[in-house]
Amino acid sequence: MRNKRRTFSASFKAKVAIEAIKEQSTMQDLASKHKLHANQISKWKAEFLVNASSVFEKENQKKEVEDNSDTLLKTIGELKVENDFLKKVLEK
Repeated sequence: MRNKRRTFSASFKAKVAIEAIKEQSTMQDLASKHKLHANQISKWKAEFLVNASSVFEKENQKKEVEDNSDTLLKTIGELKVENDFLKKVLEK
């Protein structure tokens, strides 16, 4: 029987990554403590360090990205409706 793939919450990943960054214990100790592979912890640590600057981004920048994605989704919806309409017209 196949093992079910485990999923981890963002808070758990952050906790493990912070422990790895502190370097108070070895990667192998952390791996055995949390029942993970050391490579997985290294990946989470690297991802955490790359994305750490996003914590200090201004709210305006985040809002701007959300607004942009909303307009893109609206445009996609409109194009899909037009595309479906044209397919129906051409079939006749």
